[in-house]
Amino acid sequence: MLTLTTLVFLPLVGMLLCAVLPSKHARVINIATSALVLVVAVLLWIRMDPDAAGYQFQEFAAWLPGVVSETGIQYYVGIDGIGMSLVLLTAFVSLTAAIASWNIEKQPKGYHMMFLLLLTGMLGVFVALDLFLFYVFWEVMLLPMYFLIGIWGGPRRQYASIKFFLYTLFGSVLLLAGVILVVLKTQSWSIPEVTEMARNAVAFGNTGGVLGDSALCLAAFIGMFIGFAVKVPMFPFHTWLPDAHVEAPTPVSMILAGVLLKMGGYGLIRIAYPFFPQAAVACGLVISILSVIAIVYGAFVAMAQTDFKRLIAYSSVSHMGFVTLGLAAMTAQGINGAMYMMLAHGTISAMLFMIVGVIYDRAHHREIAKFGGLAWVMPKYFILASLAFFFSLGLPGGSGFIAEIVTFVGAFAGPYRTLAIIALLGIVITAAYYLRTLQRVFLLDTPEVYKDKAKFPDVTGRELAVLVPLLVVTVYMGIVPSTAMDLYHGFIHETLVPLLEQASELGAK
Repeated sequence: MLTLTTLVFLPLVGMLLCAVLPSKHARVINIATSALVLVVAVLLWIRMDPDAAGYQFQEFAAWLPGVVSETGIQYYVGIDGIGMSLVLLTAFVSLTAAIASWNIEKQPKGYHMMFLLLLTGMLGVFVALDLFLFYVFWEVMLLPMYFLIGIWGGPRRQYASIKFFLYTLFGSVLLLAGVILVVLKTQSWSIPEVTEMARNAVAFGNTGGVLGDSALCLAAFIGMFIGFAVKVPMFPFHTWLPDAHVEAPTPVSMILAGVLLKMGGYGLIRIAYPFFPQAAVACGLVISILSVIAIVYGAFVAMAQTDFKRLIAYSSVSHMGFVTLGLAAMTAQGINGAMYMMLAHGTISAMLFMIVGVIYDRAHHREIAKFGGLAWVMPKYFILASLAFFFSLGLPGGSGFIAEIVTFVGAFAGPYRTLAIIALLGIVITAAYYLRTLQRVFLLDTPEVYKDKAKFPDVTGRELAVLVPLLVVTVYMGIVPSTAMDLYHGFIHETLVPLLEQASELGAK
């Protein structure tokens, strides 16, 4: 039977199989389990009723009755268009990352077990409708990512993993404080129920919101916002990301950029903004300023990098700034663009980190200045890398172009048009660093060391199995954006945007 519980806990079955079977089977189990998760996700997507309002495939089970409220903490899961789009992204990127993990030789059993545990945590975040359950899944993904970086990472893996853990834990503490405050004031653990309370409070002109006090709502929103912003990661909470990416193995970087960063954006859209719409409106200018700084600053810092992977890491900081910029605009187009940017960046960033991983496996370094003329040595790789670069900088035909256009339309229609104009500079700088990198790595004279076809073969079948599906989905999303946008249209246009508009009108009185 196809249920969300099956989807979420299927990776744990694979994890147990990895534990009891010999290590030589671990990578096959990981790929097979990840493929099965994607199949279940697609089948659930097909079964969704596009016209139904609210959450579908809901499941309830008593867990900790009587905690705060009469019903207490429940195992409560369900999914709507926003959750489904991110579940599909998670399953798809995870499968490509599992294939990319084929050549992990160090302690393969432990690696693939941690990989599958991480997959359960990520899927759980996107379907949990109980605040306690949401927080449990949020924390579950922390430990496997810590070990995946700390054990299988590069030379500075311990520093990077500890930094990742501490930053994320700091955000989690603020998030937990906000959750406890909300639950104590509303007497409910249910995310849909608290959202409905917030909507009623705004509709009846209650300036105190769900907490009964506007100052308390503002404090709770800021705490939750920082908790989610650390994961985005938003300036100035971004410094853990480049170190984590540089030291993480290629497949882990793919998941980190493709999925984990989206959990922060999801938390803002699902919890922070709907729970505290008036506080979100009040903080709109600050969020917009920080978003523009992230876009422009991230692009400039990326251009200054000499390490190929660190460049891609800072490009993620810049691109994720568009997510928070769209949210801060509080318009339907802005939030739509923010949501689409998460999906677009998910596939493009995974492709970019795989591009870096392909050449690192051959050259055993990532120094841009030491490359050159690879287009003549690895023509297939050159074509794939060029497409990934151009789609990331916003070439029409790719999903990144759609995401940026819709986000900017929404931002220009919002209250902070000047900041949106400044953010356009980020696109120019992005084009500059990608074109310069493309020239230095692929189009200069080829050093003798790279002319040995035996040491520097073109992309292999396994690498194509990772890169081509990511490219195909990126192009499809760039040509047919309605497939994803129709999924989450209802929540944005019928729930979140009207809530923010009413909160804005209430604050203006």
